[in-house]
Order: sequence, then structure tokens, then C-alpha cells
Amino acid sequence: MKRRTFLKQGLTVSAGLFVASRLPAPARMEASTDASKWRTFEVTTKVEVLNPSAGSRVWLPVPLMTDTNYFKRLGDTWAGNATSMGNFRDGKYDAGIVYAEWASSEKAPVLELTSRFAARDRQIDFKKSNKAIKEDPEVLKRYLEPSALIPTDGIVADNARVITLGAKRDIDKAKAIYEWIVDNTFRDPKVRGCGLGDIRAMLESRNLGGKCADLNALYVGLARASGLPARDVYGVRVANSAEFKSLGKAGDITKAQHCRAEVYLTGFGWVPVDPADVRKVVLEEKPEGLSLQDPLVKKARAKLFGAWEMNWLAFNYAHDVKLPNSSAKPLPFFMYPQGETSEGRKDSLDPESFRYTMASKEISV
Repeated sequence: MKRRTFLKQGLTVSAGLFVASRLPAPARMEASTDASKWRTFEVTTKVEVLNPSAGSRVWLPVPLMTDTNYFKRLGDTWAGNATSMGNFRDGKYDAGIVYAEWASSEKAPVLELTSRFAARDRQIDFKKSNKAIKEDPEVLKRYLEPSALIPTDGIVADNARVITLGAKRDIDKAKAIYEWIVDNTFRDPKVRGCGLGDIRAMLESRNLGGKCADLNALYVGLARASGLPARDVYGVRVANSAEFKSLGKAGDITKAQHCRAEVYLTGFGWVPVDPADVRKVVLEEKPEGLSLQDPLVKKARAKLFGAWEMNWLAFNYAHDVKLPNSSAKPLPFFMYPQGETSEGRKDSLDPESFRYTMASKEISV
């Protein structure tokens, strides 16, 4: 497997307060979207390392490093009392990382990251195919490759063949996988965080319950096994939904992480999908739960193949992430704040013991 490298940008050492300027964000061609209004948000993440020791370190994800036609970077700043702070970029997936490390003498390590971005709702018009929409072939190749928890052979390939049997066009295959996941999986509230995304284990056990990082990873794996470039997009909800109360979160978003997915279709580019959120509507939209035949579920199901409501911040597409300067094993994905001390890696799913908070607000610029 090709090793990733981390491109260091502006890494600075300071004994006191450090503030960094906006990271660069080149534009790129994206699939069509409607003329939705741009909204601007600010997300602040604050980390306090409890029980620090020699080698206390923290890593935070930042918004997508590359602008799209539904997302624009407006800059990141960070401050704290670390010995060294700075930013890195993952050389394979272009994931942005803010990193901090403290001297063993620091008794109260603190890091605060503020990110601003603009977003607008995405809506693919499937009646208007555009052959001019292109993507770098190397990018498409990358998102056909397996990852540690998203294989594309064996039981994954076998299921993909059955699910897409008779489908001739890419869009028909992509839709068949989406419908199969909505029909056959369920959201399991007992799963910690957003799940792990171990799709081979899900298929072998036939336990198709999970949360967004499980169900949308299953979509990605089945799509890749069917020859369709696909990727998870890891992020966090930042505002209430205009349509579904279960699909939004504003203010305190410490536990509002959410993974979505995209599939690349010729003539349409990267198409947004989110079968996991259909299953979230089934379980959480009303206290008593809903059936797949409920009008609200049917509305979500129709919408979430080809559309995203952008009350959500996208961080990255990264898998098998080796954090820079970390002594721990790679992460399956990078969506939560991460911390380490000499005692080992902190539990990123327990913000009370790790002590981190995330807050969002909509702003005018």
C-alpha cells in the first residue's frame, strides 16, 4: 500500500498564544447544484486535555481543504498554550489537520479552533446530464480502492452483484444500492458515536444495524465493488433542518458528528446520497418511530438520493488516517477531535472525560 505523507504548512513553535491565518483553498469543478442561498457559519472547537502527561497531543479536523460549488472555506484560526501548533494536510485525501503539542510541564493544556465556511443546499437535476463535467482520473481511481474497513472483494462484491443485477447504467446501479440499504438496514441507537464502518463484519453477520459511518460506508463499499467511484464525507451538523427535526443540530454540536456519502456518475459528477439519514428519520423523527411507508420517510427517501441540505460542515474524505506525530495506530476515519497522552489515545467519543466542546452559529459576513 502506498504510504501517505503529510504536507506541513506554516508549522510554528511558540511558548504562548498562537493564532494562524486562513489555509489556502483552490476551487474545483463539481456536479450541478441549484441556486440556493449561501449561508455562513462559524464553528468553534475547544479542547482541554485532562490528566496531561509527557507527550500530550491533540488533532482537530478542519473544513474541506478544496472549495466546491456547494461549499467555500472562509478560514481557520487557532490559539492555545501549546509548545507547538500548526496545520498539516493529508497527502492522499487532502484532509486538513490542526495539531498541538504541549510540554510536560503544562498542567492545563488548551486548544481552541475557529472555522468559518459558507454552504448552500445541493440538488442534482437528473434530467440534465452534462458530459462536460469531468473529474481527475486519479481521483476516481482513488475512490474505487478498498480501505481497511471497506473492502471491495469477497462478500462485498457478491452482495453488490446481486443488488445491481439487471442494472445497466451507472445511475441505475447507484440507485439500486441506495434503495437496498434503505430497505434492509436499520439505525441502531446502541452503537457508540457514528459507528465504525466495518462493512465486511456487517455483511458476514447479517446484522445490518448501525449509524451513519456504518450505513453510508456500506453504500460506499457496495458502490465501489460495482465499479462506481464513491466516498464517505465526514463532518458535523451545524444548524437545525428546515425539513426534518431529526436531521439537524444547532448551538452545542459536540455530539452532532455525521457522515454522508457521494457517488460519481458520468454526466452528473459527484452525487450526494445519504441512506443513513433516511433510517434516522424512521427511528427518530417521531417518538413512536415511523414505517418506510410514512409520508415523511418517503419524502426523505426521495430527497436523499441526489440532494443534501447543507446545515452541515464537511471535514474530509479520509480513511486509514495516520495522524502526524502520533504513536497510535491509524484511525478508520477522522471526524472527531483526537488526543493522546503518555497513557495512550483519549476516547474521542467521550467528550466529558476528554473534555472538548463544539459550538456552531450562523453569522453574517
